Amino acid sequence: MTPGSEPRHAAHENVEERLAEEVVEELDLHEVSAAVAKDAKKDEDEPFPSMSEQISEQLGGVRGLIESSLPVFAFVIFNVVLGDAVVGLEKRTALYWAIGGAVFAALAIGAFRLARKEPVRHAVNGLFGIAVGAFLAYRTGNAEDFYLPGILLTFAQAAALLISVFVRKPIIGYVWGIMANKGQQDWFGNTRLFRTFQWLTLVWVASLCVRAGIQFYLWQAGEANALGIVRILISWPIYAATFAFTAWAIHRVTSEQKVAEATS
Repeated sequence: MTPGSEPRHAAHENVEERLAEEVVEELDLHEVSAAVAKDAKKDEDEPFPSMSEQISEQLGGVRGLIESSLPVFAFVIFNVVLGDAVVGLEKRTALYWAIGGAVFAALAIGAFRLARKEPVRHAVNGLFGIAVGAFLAYRTGNAEDFYLPGILLTFAQAAALLISVFVRKPIIGYVWGIMANKGQQDWFGNTRLFRTFQWLTLVWVASLCVRAGIQFYLWQAGEANALGIVRILISWPIYAATFAFTAWAIHRVTSEQKVAEATS
């Protein structure tokens, strides 16, 4: 076939191909495609954060734990110093100052994070809890009621975990699947891992009940100052120990299974 005698559709395709090549070269789309592919490969090669790292991020890490304790600490200090123990202000007056100190501490944490353009999720959550407790304490005039919402919430969490074990859908397994298994819940087919999540969920039930039980006893006794001390000095260490044990137990099982698969 002589030049110029090609069929009309073939000549049209050749013109389109040349135009496409010119556009790609003009816009440097080859380099863009290469950069996109490089970024995609980088994302694939980047290791997925461990369960410990992700849960720590969700909870705010050590800084988050400290910040969540500051309003409670402020409440205890104001209530003790301005109450009968030191200054001797009237009970309700000292309580109002304690509530104001706790709310101010929570607001200051949020403002500090905003000023530094940092996430305020933890600060907002903490402020909500402080506000509910402060409202109850204000209405009843009892400082110990400041801690009641947290106590009830902890008992509710324990109940939810216990129910999940009875229905054979342990919540700790779902948490692990979301945070350490890329959202996959394939552990149901892994008998050993399923059993591990079952008893670990029970461990969390016991841990939460111990924390809430001690605080509930002190709440009934009207020991507001002791409640604050327990909340700061006992609750968080119990939580941290339970979390560390959970991470270790899961890592032990998954590591042994990986070794077994590699040697089989």
